Amino acid sequence: MHDRSQAPASWRIALPHTAAAVPVARALVRTALAELEHAADCDTAELLTAELVANAVEHTSGDAPIELVVEVRPTGCQVEVHDPDPAPPGDLTRPTRTEPDLWQEGGRGLLLIRALSSSCGHRPTGSGKAVWFRLPAVPAQRRPA
Repeated sequence: MHDRSQAPASWRIALPHTAAAVPVARALVRTALAELEHAADCDTAELLTAELVANAVEHTSGDAPIELVVEVRPTGCQVEVHDPDPAPPGDLTRPTRTEPDLWQEGGRGLLLIRALSSSCGHRPTGSGKAVWFRLPAVPAQRRPA
């Protein structure tokens, strides 16, 4: 069992700038959280990671890899996706004024990230930006068996 008093553990991996990166990122997040018997909600972490990676692939141009960074802390986890576009993601940290169109396939990813994470945001990097979210640890008595 993982000792929660230990320093944070982190993983960093380059992913292709294609839709194939989404299932790989989901699997990596699940593995990182399960490997350490971490108490963050793996299903939510996977969903939000998939949204960040899909957005990075869809809304940035070029074929430079995107990078997934997963940090597991005693208090929860933080997931970051780095991409080469310095432009901030629209409406990540503030509510939108309009509801998503129910007939459109897209437009709900950032809403999910805002609603399901304990915090989220973006920051510039030397080669573009990082978009991130945090999930809190779930008490052991509330975790599924």
